Amino acid sequence: MTEEEKEKSTESTGSNKDFDYRKLDKVIHSRIRFAALCFLEETEQASFIEIRDRVKATDGNLSVHMRRLEEAGYVYCDKTYSKRVPLSLYRITSKGRDAFARYRTRVGSFFAEPVKDSL
Repeated sequence: MTEEEKEKSTESTGSNKDFDYRKLDKVIHSRIRFAALCFLEETEQASFIEIRDRVKATDGNLSVHMRRLEEAGYVYCDKTYSKRVPLSLYRITSKGRDAFARYRTRVGSFFAEPVKDSL
């Protein structure tokens, strides 16, 4: 067997699917931001405390990630007060919903079997 034949015999026989990780949304592709968006997509709005408790993040870590989502326009934060205590309420924006839907489709395309959208 020649070197060329050996090289051809070791080539992948997989599909021509695109596995380019660079096409994944960098804003969403973080465990905490992904989890926060998943939670916010299920609820109309949620407080910072609710999100923190659901995604199991620290206050400092979550605040950085939520700010990143807010800067991208994926979430909106309404800062108010409840009994003189600051209250941050978050909701996913239409831009965030669209980006999240595209992200889910893109991630699903990485799998051999199509991932069925439950929405």
